[in-house]
Amino acid sequence: MKETIHTDDAPEAVGAYSQATTDGDLVFTAGQIPMTPDGELLDDEDIATQAEQSLSNLQAIVEEAGASMDDVLKTTVFMADIEDFDEMNDTYASFFGEEPPARSAVQAGALPKGVGVEIEAVISVE
Repeated sequence: MKETIHTDDAPEAVGAYSQATTDGDLVFTAGQIPMTPDGELLDDEDIATQAEQSLSNLQAIVEEAGASMDDVLKTTVFMADIEDFDEMNDTYASFFGEEPPARSAVQAGALPKGVGVEIEAVISVE
């Protein structure tokens, strides 16, 4: 049975979606953009700062689900400019241990609210 997951430590959904959903075994997050929990958009910041906020939001949701970043199985990173990959990757690596999750990273035509990065994940909570 599907359940929704919500934390005040990540920004509210800005549309008709949940921060995350789970079936009790897997958690699927919505894409997290560089917006603070109080709604400040960091779209003018460098990509490292944007990635750090997006990953901090993701981490808050993961922890609300009763898991840790070590339980993340797969992420997808959407970037406005793939040329920012190395800078994003340095920040990304700091959030995961020696066994990071599987990942896809793609350049998207446009991201919500004009941000430079959006990150979603699938997490095991067994």
